[in-house]
Amino acid sequence: AMWGLAFKPETDDMREAPSLVLIDKLLNAGCKVCAYDPVAMNECKKRVGDRICYAGNMYEAVLDADVMLLVTEWQEFRLPSWAVIKKTMNRPIVFDGRNIYEKEELENLGFTYSCIGK
Repeated sequence: AMWGLAFKPETDDMREAPSLVLIDKLLNAGCKVCAYDPVAMNECKKRVGDRICYAGNMYEAVLDADVMLLVTEWQEFRLPSWAVIKKTMNRPIVFDGRNIYEKEELENLGFTYSCIGK
């Protein structure tokens, strides 16, 4: 699952968005990608097409997911219901690409947590 597609929050701008590189690498590795972004999904569809699935909300994106990647730090991603997420994921693994979550909190809830630069 991928949360965030735009290169920064509050825009649909996909120019040089890290999500595009990640999507290509994940698809080339044989992964199925389901993504959600509050604004940039239509722009992503123009670039990526139907090679990935597009979720209606952040919880739908993590349904049956093996890992959740936070790519863009939209406000709505800051305080998710981790209990709901843990119940719906295949494996409770979170990769925080924006360092907005607390490692200790997620690990105490039973998640495997990784981030960049901490």
